[in-house]
Amino acid sequence: MATSHEHIVKSFDSELERLYGEISRMGEIATSQLDSAIDVMLRRDSKAAERIVANDEAIDTLEREVSHDVLRLLALRQPMARDLREVYGALRISADIERIGDYAANVAKRSMVLNQLSQVEASHGLPALARAANDLVRDALVAFRTHDAALALQVRNRDAELDLQYTGLFRELLTYMMEDPRNITPCVHLLFIAKNIERIGDHATNIAESAWFIVRGDTLPGERQKLDTTSS
Repeated sequence: MATSHEHIVKSFDSELERLYGEISRMGEIATSQLDSAIDVMLRRDSKAAERIVANDEAIDTLEREVSHDVLRLLALRQPMARDLREVYGALRISADIERIGDYAANVAKRSMVLNQLSQVEASHGLPALARAANDLVRDALVAFRTHDAALALQVRNRDAELDLQYTGLFRELLTYMMEDPRNITPCVHLLFIAKNIERIGDHATNIAESAWFIVRGDTLPGERQKLDTTSS
């Protein structure tokens, strides 16, 4: 016969699994939102962009559910050590995913403005930047789900590659703006889109750092390398 302690442990594990499921679902929606936002930007489909913006509410709803579940776990289970890190890490990660969803919605909003302007060839660099950002998000979430500290470290280090891509695209867009003043307005919107995607990479790194903390109980070694030189 199972003891009372075993029942408590199984119950906690079940609730934690539910929490992980909610976060996985959030991540799936957020990365799908960014993929879709880039797609509708290239197709210049404002109606589809509106649906992406509206879909952001699904991520917000899931984040509220995660917050509620975390509070319940803290109040009823009073987790300690690794269990407490799991719960705290889940709360932080859900907040990062919510911000990723916001940035994806921002991309869709900007695309609706771009559709009213002449198309700029420089937009071709955005899909590759978005794929790189989403790859970071997906790998960071795998590191979280599987407690893979080595993968978490890889994600943190790879964010510098995304910074380099962003910086290259930033300079390309500036060149387009200098070559033809008619490109200035659409390129400014493309710059904002690119910056939103770069920020998604930063939040992926935050998720990786939370995953590392859950497993190791400390912060990732060394400084986070930043190769975004657009502000210098």
